[in-house]
Amino acid sequence: MQRSEVPPAEFRHVYEFKIRFGDIDSQGHVNNVKFLGYLEDARLEMFHGDPVRKGEEPVRGMVISRHEIDYRTPLLPTVWPIRVETWVTEARAASCRLAYRVCDDDHVYAEAASTIVAFDVEGNRLRRFTPYEREFIGRYLPPAD
Repeated sequence: MQRSEVPPAEFRHVYEFKIRFGDIDSQGHVNNVKFLGYLEDARLEMFHGDPVRKGEEPVRGMVISRHEIDYRTPLLPTVWPIRVETWVTEARAASCRLAYRVCDDDHVYAEAASTIVAFDVEGNRLRRFTPYEREFIGRYLPPAD
């Protein structure tokens, strides 16, 4: 999986969370499947929670068509917050690609990517992004060098 460089802070969405007891597996670290839940929570905040709190329309009608994840180092129980940093690496007419970094100030625990496609729920088919969705996604897309 290719990773783009981590962009400047103004292009990253940051979601912080604390590890729960139930996230820990029998080997004493966060179970790998829990990482997908952390990515989901971060996406929900990025596309829904944060816009609602800012008085903006949330972004809806998108589905995941692909996930990739590379585990870098075990995530052990801690009282300190962990964060998911998310940004857009590619935006097309009907899909975009997100990159994620699950980390704290000292470690990167996982790097991941998701492909998201615009979806018409009522029509049960793919669609193109609306102008608002394109603008929203563009907030997290660093300019090309």
